[in-house]
Order: sequence, then structure tokens, then C-alpha cells
Amino acid sequence: MDGAKRIYFLILLLWVSGCSGLSQSAPTLERRAESSSYPAHWWTPVPESEAASWEILPQAAGPGEVILSKRNELGLLSNFAATPFEFHGRHYASLEGFWQMMKYPEGPDDFRATFPGIIWKHTRDEVSQMVGMEAKAAGDLGSANMKVMDIDWVTFEGRRMKYRTTEKGEHYSLIVEATWAKVQQNPRVRDVLLSTGDLILRPDHHQPADSPPEWRYYEILMDIRQ
Repeated sequence: MDGAKRIYFLILLLWVSGCSGLSQSAPTLERRAESSSYPAHWWTPVPESEAASWEILPQAAGPGEVILSKRNELGLLSNFAATPFEFHGRHYASLEGFWQMMKYPEGPDDFRATFPGIIWKHTRDEVSQMVGMEAKAAGDLGSANMKVMDIDWVTFEGRRMKYRTTEKGEHYSLIVEATWAKVQQNPRVRDVLLSTGDLILRPDHHQPADSPPEWRYYEILMDIRQ
């Protein structure tokens, strides 16, 4: 190979290698949001160093998926969001407050209220008006008391329901019904949910593989969206 041909060959080789490198380094958010009407910021990467211990970051979404991150408007779909709604004639500040409230006694004659040695730091009504981590913390206290009492049920309107089961039982149906109320009564929530189109919704926090179906709020929301 003469000198001119050798130089041409090297230039061609470098050009091909450069194109390949560019293809491999294309931003993840461009690959996921290309040819779509979805907001690119739903997939904007967040440094791992900024992640909370419980958090799944936006860039963890696979093809056709989106993480319901609390870092953007998708966080309105979280149970933690301050999305007040009326349900069975009562007001709730959030779905999380509604959920955790059911661990608490419904009145002074409730078995849980009279159990020896149990202390309730909040009332049921107080928990129903909580949002976010405050509601979750109140629920953790409720769960601790349930463990001491050795019970696996919560209550709504006097009915006992098994709290944690792999079956789509009464508790699951109640959570689905309350989620519908949240979506229907909060136009912004409804609009954000519909704006996700046919994307697969994924949670922004880690969950056990055997979590009850009512914990999988993202699947409930996809059913409602459909």
C-alpha cells in the first residue's frame, strides 16, 4: 500500500471509529424520549451521590418505562403527594394518610385502643390529615403496635381487613377505590397520569419482590389510566 492510500485508509478508520463512539455516547434521555411527546426531564439523570437511601432515580427506567419520581410532576402520582380528596363522606389530605390511618383505633372501644401497654402518639383523625413522610412515620408507629398486639388486620368503617396478603382482597379493593377518588378529584393528577400515555410506570422507591398488590400503586394507576 503506497503512502497516499495508507493515509486515506487511516483517515477512514478514524472516521468510522469516531461515529461509533458518538453513537455509544448518545444521551440516555434522547434515546428514551426520541420521536415522542413526553417531557425529556422525566429521564434527566440525577447523580447517584444525590439519591436518598430509598430512591430509584429517573435514569433507572428501561425502554418504554418512566420512574414516578418525586423530583418532578410525576411525584403527584405518589401516595405521599398532598392531593386531598373526599371519600365516603370524609376528607383526607393524602392517600398515604388514608392508608396509614387504618392502622389506628376507630374509637375508645376499639380493641386496639384498649390493648394493655399500647401507646398511640396520634389519633386516627390526625393521621388522616397527614402527608408524605409524616404520614409514613405515623404508619410505622401503627405497624409497631400491630406487631406487639400480634394482629394482621386494619379497619375501615368498622370492618376488619387483612393488611398484608398476596391476594387482591378487601384492602386492595379499598385502596383502588380511594386511588380513583384521588385521580378524579384532582385535575392536575388526572392530567399528569394521562400525559404518561402508554409508558410503563415504575416506582421511585425499592419494594420487596413479594409486596402486596395494593403496594404496587404504579400498577393500580396504569389500570386507572387504561
